[in-house]
Amino acid sequence: MVELRWADLRTQVVYRSKRLNTGHLIEADQRIGQRHALGPHALMLFFVADAPAEPHGYKLHTAYRLWPQSPDSDFLPRLLAELTEVAADNIASIGREWSPVGPEGSMVNGGDMTLPADARYVGVGVSTLDSDQGRWYQVAGMLREAASAGRYMSAFNLKGQCYALLTDGTALHIDRDPQARLGDDGVRCNKTLDPNRITFHNPYERLTEQGDDETREIWRQLGALHHTLSAHLLAGRWA
Repeated sequence: MVELRWADLRTQVVYRSKRLNTGHLIEADQRIGQRHALGPHALMLFFVADAPAEPHGYKLHTAYRLWPQSPDSDFLPRLLAELTEVAADNIASIGREWSPVGPEGSMVNGGDMTLPADARYVGVGVSTLDSDQGRWYQVAGMLREAASAGRYMSAFNLKGQCYALLTDGTALHIDRDPQARLGDDGVRCNKTLDPNRITFHNPYERLTEQGDDETREIWRQLGALHHTLSAHLLAGRWA
């Protein structure tokens, strides 16, 4: 039963991450060139609260943070390292009362910013508009060039990515690809999303060690942030 709940949670995190990444893309595309243009990365925090009426007895809550376009928020590993420093400073100055959703020292500016009293932290993730199509600003520029040349190209054709770490040891990488083949959900996970399916070998068992140097550095910095938040927020582990 415990594994069924975690498998369900992983699936919900995938859905929430894809939805936030899509919303982030649309908003960033609409704001390009404006005073309040958005940066290419977003932070996601995941919490669960008891909900006996739900199929697995819990409800997932997601808070997020978007950043304005600036050199400080463009490089994801550096941004994650700075967030870890911010979290550690808040813990040191505010103490046990500090929560990343605020009100004091809030790390988020959207989503579920008011949580139930029994909500427990279960993970952290990032949404990024950088992908194997290119850096966000490069790809966004291609959209504008196509439009000026009279060629139709929509932001809805662009990819996005998400990374997430959960408190049961789950690592998730989500490749949101609108042009993916039917049946290819773009999800890589070191744990199962379907506990009823027998899998003899999981090629993503060591997911956080795979990929290029930048990808591994993203995992490393996301892991440091996750460890800092977990150590502070978890008196016991959700199961």
